[in-house]
Amino acid sequence: MEVILQGYDVNRPTWFYLSLLLIVAVFFKFNRLWSLRNLDLALLLSLAPGLLIIQADDPKTLPLGYGWMFLVTGLLLLRLFVDGAFTRRPRLEQNLNAAGMAFLCGAAFLFQTTKIMTEPPHESTLATVLRADQLLNRQDTTQEPAQDASEAASEAGPATSLLATTVVPFSGGVADAGARLMAILAHAAVVLGLIFVGRWHFSDTTLGLAMATLYLLLPCTAYDVTRVNSLLPAALILWAVACYRKPIVAGLLLGLACGSMFFAVFLLPLWTAFYWKRGAMRFASALVGTAVVVVASLLLTSADSHSFTRQIIGSIEWSALKFQAGETGVGFWSTVDPAWRIPVFATFLVMLTALSIWPLQKSVEQLLSHSTAIIVGTQFWYPQHGGIYVLWYLPLMLTVVFRPRLAHLIPNPPPTPTLIATHDEASRRESWNIVITRWRIFR
Repeated sequence: MEVILQGYDVNRPTWFYLSLLLIVAVFFKFNRLWSLRNLDLALLLSLAPGLLIIQADDPKTLPLGYGWMFLVTGLLLLRLFVDGAFTRRPRLEQNLNAAGMAFLCGAAFLFQTTKIMTEPPHESTLATVLRADQLLNRQDTTQEPAQDASEAASEAGPATSLLATTVVPFSGGVADAGARLMAILAHAAVVLGLIFVGRWHFSDTTLGLAMATLYLLLPCTAYDVTRVNSLLPAALILWAVACYRKPIVAGLLLGLACGSMFFAVFLLPLWTAFYWKRGAMRFASALVGTAVVVVASLLLTSADSHSFTRQIIGSIEWSALKFQAGETGVGFWSTVDPAWRIPVFATFLVMLTALSIWPLQKSVEQLLSHSTAIIVGTQFWYPQHGGIYVLWYLPLMLTVVFRPRLAHLIPNPPPTPTLIATHDEASRRESWNIVITRWRIFR
């Protein structure tokens, strides 16, 4: 692949400029300048300049970059809070027909695949593949060398290594090949998830293609194209939304997401309230079953009970819950008094409680916007590199941007009395027609 694509390189600013032109040409509503769609596009595209400033790694501009990300992330959170107020969701066609959208989606996926094949895989993804190989060989993963502190924020849970075991046998024992294959499959899962959400829940496959195409064109996707540890839980949560009608499947997927990255745990109260009295027991049983499988996988790689205990404790990212100065020297909170994280975290818990209990009867509309708001809210108090983990919430954010009215989508809806009455009335009319017809024949 490197021989065929020798000399191929598209740097980050070029990705931003090219994707900006394509996104505006395809998705911007020129005949409705003040539409909600244009506001959402502006917010999503505003994330790229902040990421560019941070990835330039210039000590003079890093505070500006993190401040930019906090500001845009705050605007996104405000947009999610008021999502329910936009009761009118008119159908907005894209500036490209369905066939052209499908071609652009395939071409964008090919470009992202080319970027994955030509760039070195992310260190956290390589570490995940190595742990998966150790899991298959039943080696004690606690004996691996300590990772660099700067990668602590990208540390994945045990479920990520468990899922990566399906990729390792096809990589030929080469960690780079396994990491690249894992990245391609993760992005393919997000693309297919967006398409099926559009087809199954939005009743419009074209909307699914539009979401998938925008996901592939956004610069923030290309900037972290090989960071699988951040993308995999987002893909699992997206598929949990796609399969919300089956609480067992949704619980299995959300359980794997919780085992992959810590932030998915904060979604459990909301999803439990969503299924309350309508499949909550099946959802909870699937979560418990997934936890048992993950713990059993750790048990298989433990040399003794002490090693098993260390793997259980080490799989929890305790650094996210410490209110200490950033030891890594990176991120917004490394230069600010860590005591300020306490009120921010307390506000986040209040927000989490409010979104979980209100409204009592939730539809998929609230499930999408509230889940995205909870994930976006974690960006403000997360200690390392706060605000830059866009892939955590980007797939769900796109479903909020493109969704129509979904108030009728609730888990296991009861039969509608009106429909039953209408059916009974039609049956009575049919019976009377048969009686009248036989009487006429008899006469």
